[in-house]
Amino acid sequence: MLKLDDRDIEILRVLADNGRITKAQLAERVGLSASPCWERLRRLEEEGIIEGYKATINLRKLGPNVTVFVVAELNDHTPASFQAFEASMQRFDEVTACWALGGGLDYLMQVVTTDIDAYQRLMDAMLEARIGLARYFTYIVTKPVKPFTLPPLRLIHGRDGAE
Repeated sequence: MLKLDDRDIEILRVLADNGRITKAQLAERVGLSASPCWERLRRLEEEGIIEGYKATINLRKLGPNVTVFVVAELNDHTPASFQAFEASMQRFDEVTACWALGGGLDYLMQVVTTDIDAYQRLMDAMLEARIGLARYFTYIVTKPVKPFTLPPLRLIHGRDGAE
């Protein structure tokens, strides 16, 4: 694990808030001169801590859509079944995120479609494709309450100020 200090964590926080910030503005915001800031940024990218830069898109502005969370259980629990299911998720563009779970059920999927009918057609296609899906539970998002935000980096990295 790469050792991060408070400045590294601040660089990550600033970039998570605004990935389009210029390198000069980033250096100013984190209290470094340009060259040391850029070197830290390069190191964070090379180490894979920064995986990429993305835009946040307001789907409501693009047209009708529905977000659904799906909890899925597989037919069987062999390594091959998990691998096959996970590989199949890459084929479904409507599945915008998928997480393997520990506990009673196997996966949590985030699905975005134009409407509930399109969602049901997707699930029917998954069942017909025989990807190992035994059953699933649907949870329709009625409104966003808290958007995706950066996790508490200081706590995750063990830098909660209790040093």
